[in-house]
Amino acid sequence: MTDWPDAIFGELKRADIRQVAYVPDAGHSRLITQCRADPDMRAIPLTNEMEGPAVLAGAWLGGQRGVLLMQSSGVGNCPNMIATSVTCRFPLLMLVTMRGEFGEFNPWQLPMGQNAAAMLEQLGTLTYRLDRAEDAASTVAAAAGIAFEGLSPVAVLIAQKLIGTKTFAK
Repeated sequence: MTDWPDAIFGELKRADIRQVAYVPDAGHSRLITQCRADPDMRAIPLTNEMEGPAVLAGAWLGGQRGVLLMQSSGVGNCPNMIATSVTCRFPLLMLVTMRGEFGEFNPWQLPMGQNAAAMLEQLGTLTYRLDRAEDAASTVAAAAGIAFEGLSPVAVLIAQKLIGTKTFAK
């Protein structure tokens, strides 16, 4: 089976991603660790997801490519900021770990988990769903290509079944 965080990290390197804005998330933990360890990438922890599109707009204006890592619940925190990518024509590549799907135990995760894709699409964001580990590299490559060549927002929604379900330790 393909190790999807490693495949995604490889594609971020190939896409010349230099800035990685993220809200700490267990689903992205391995990818965040890899980005933080890479001397060619600047990993930028955010206080909330709404800061991400602004950080990446600044990266683009400064001549660098970036990516926003967040959880599906964070999509609901930043519709206005995501929409600026469409209006201002800057690339916004987002990797979104999904909650509120397969095996979810936390009812607070259900609303955005069930509606993140539709909300992103209504904001003018192209969405790609990643359900299989072996598709990670090609999906992220396609998303990065259209985001940076088309100067548009693109989100890869990483299925909860792929990242694994979370539980509270007893």
